[in-house]
Amino acid sequence: MSSSSSAERIVSFSILAIAIQFLFIRSVFSQSQNNAFLFHKCSDIEGKFTSKSPYETNLNSIFRQLSYRVPSTGFASSSSGNTPDKVNGLALCRGDASSSDCGSCLAIAIPEISRRCPDNKAGIIWYDNCLVKYASTNFFGKIDFENRFYLYNVNNVSDPASFNMQTKTLLTELAKKVTAGINNKLFAAGEKNIGKQMLYGLVQCTRDLRSESCKACLDGIIGEIPNCCDGKEGGRVVGGSCNFRYEIYPFVTDA
Repeated sequence: MSSSSSAERIVSFSILAIAIQFLFIRSVFSQSQNNAFLFHKCSDIEGKFTSKSPYETNLNSIFRQLSYRVPSTGFASSSSGNTPDKVNGLALCRGDASSSDCGSCLAIAIPEISRRCPDNKAGIIWYDNCLVKYASTNFFGKIDFENRFYLYNVNNVSDPASFNMQTKTLLTELAKKVTAGINNKLFAAGEKNIGKQMLYGLVQCTRDLRSESCKACLDGIIGEIPNCCDGKEGGRVVGGSCNFRYEIYPFVTDA
């Protein structure tokens, strides 16, 4: 799907987080590497569960449901059990990912979030092609303001102010397409000629959000361009409810 010759940097943050974490990931060189791990977060706020408990049983049920339901449509949300052991979960695949790519991403992501968050009642994990999220609280239909990170290309453009403006224009246009009420995938990708080069972008929301909530989520993260990736050749803001990505090379395939 995507190819790049430079490294990218991730900046992770949360409303409740104190530390800002930095790490480098290698560029993506082949389609198979689009299942590369990006980031994860285990939440301690909702507490822990014990092995072989009703909560673990319900969580495993959610993971099985998502593994089965998501590849055919690219998204599913589900709940299992009753309070206090009820588990809510969702999974989303990138809008241009094929069913097989979606399924293979989930086949990696679900065991990995179980390994990384072995007894947390809430967690989220992101890969290039998918995200998986679960919690004991009902988060469906609500914008996730807490779980979010930045990823940007380390290379700078020659005219940051103009490039930022062009990037915001493209992403805003895509956000309008997503929230126009005719896009049931809440995903849009496109390109824009910015002089001597092309700019490519995508935006996406989880499909538990209503159109107005999706728009609010996308407007919010697009407004973070000067903070996340000021004058960078490529960048992303990736959250638990919505995300965008832009690059100066094509990275989206026909869905």
